[in-house]
Amino acid sequence: MHGIETMTRFLKARRMATLAIPLMLCGAIAPAFAKPFDPQAPSSNAQSQSVGQNTRSANPEQQQPKTYTLPPDKESRAIAYAHSRHELYFLDFLFTTVGLILLIQLGVGPRLRDWAEGISRGHFLEAVIFAGVFFILLGVLGLPAAAGSHWLARYYGQSVQGWGSWVWDSIKGGIVALILAIVLTWLFYGLVRRSPRRWWFYAWLGSLPILIFLIFVEPLVLEPLFFRFTPLAATDPQLAAALERVVQHAGQNIPENRMYLMNASSKLNALNAYVTGIGASERVVVWDTTIAQMTMPEILFVFGDEMGHYVLHHIRNGILFAAGILLIFLFAAFHSLHWALRRFSAVWKIRGADDWASLPVLVFIIFIFSFIFTPIDNAFSRHIEHQADQFGLEVVHGIVPDAPQVAAQSFQILGEVDLDEPSPSTAVKLWFYDHPPINERILFAQTYDPWGKGESPEFVK
Repeated sequence: MHGIETMTRFLKARRMATLAIPLMLCGAIAPAFAKPFDPQAPSSNAQSQSVGQNTRSANPEQQQPKTYTLPPDKESRAIAYAHSRHELYFLDFLFTTVGLILLIQLGVGPRLRDWAEGISRGHFLEAVIFAGVFFILLGVLGLPAAAGSHWLARYYGQSVQGWGSWVWDSIKGGIVALILAIVLTWLFYGLVRRSPRRWWFYAWLGSLPILIFLIFVEPLVLEPLFFRFTPLAATDPQLAAALERVVQHAGQNIPENRMYLMNASSKLNALNAYVTGIGASERVVVWDTTIAQMTMPEILFVFGDEMGHYVLHHIRNGILFAAGILLIFLFAAFHSLHWALRRFSAVWKIRGADDWASLPVLVFIIFIFSFIFTPIDNAFSRHIEHQADQFGLEVVHGIVPDAPQVAAQSFQILGEVDLDEPSPSTAVKLWFYDHPPINERILFAQTYDPWGKGESPEFVK
């Protein structure tokens, strides 16, 4: 995975630790499948005109990478960056695991419960006090790893965001997450009290509309808290017009008012683009760093790749996939929680599953499940990313001269900028990569040719 995707996954893992109950309730496993998609494939019309300040030639005769390679000094930095992120990820997992066990063994839950019940007379206020304090504690547990992740991003040139801005973003994100955690914890325990034996199923049913709503409002409410978005047509009408030609070639109708430019350069050096939202809020977002460092053909291929997510309904498919996994999580959590309480409730001073004090135990269970689930999450994500790469190649065929080489070069650029590790091991790929490795994508771009074999492409006829 490239640098920014690693940071995205790391932050998602931290949210899994900090908001395990809300994640379980609202299916926040699924945002993993609505996450930024890797804008790597160049494509475009026949123009070789550059965009922004990049004057690099797009002539594939001059640039034909056969495999993903880096200069020796940059390769060593990429490997060091990858290893540092991986170590930090597992250290964070270990630290969070130990922290949750200590919270359970030291009886923090029962003490918070007694305090909340002693100063309030209603369940909602109890939830505000109990869940508010508990999730703040979890947030504090996550601060070292979050700060370490940002330090690594700055040290290896992936981020230009100052510490003051980073702290402010963390506060904003924490406030939103805390409000969500309190409300969903209140709803969840109300459901447990009303249906002690079927809460896992009713929680799953209730999570689906909440999940869809959160994905719907994310680009409208949440993302603008951290970056500025402007209509692409207003910012770069020439590029928007070129993108529209690719849209028409696909036989699709992605209106210009669903194409946005994000000022990623205010905080990041990495390149990216992604699809977000659902229904009326669904949109394609291109980072300004991508426009600044890629040529027109490459940007159009990036767009073709992202349009693949849009046209192939990957966000919808991700929601369906997440819903299935969420049902398994809830069913397993129900039985695991009751097994743990049967054995340890007296020691832990937890009255039952409907007791606020059971929250740390349930968070721990979901956290472990989420960790184990990571390779499956990645495998699904790699599958839809591969489909998007294939769609990108198909949609620019006949528009971009020598599109396979243009696509391969764009992957090479992305890897260089984002310090992708050249040859990740199979274990690293399974655990950390939610996109196919850059080298695999370059090789696929250069070898995918149904037209030369007299076959029909799968997605763009």
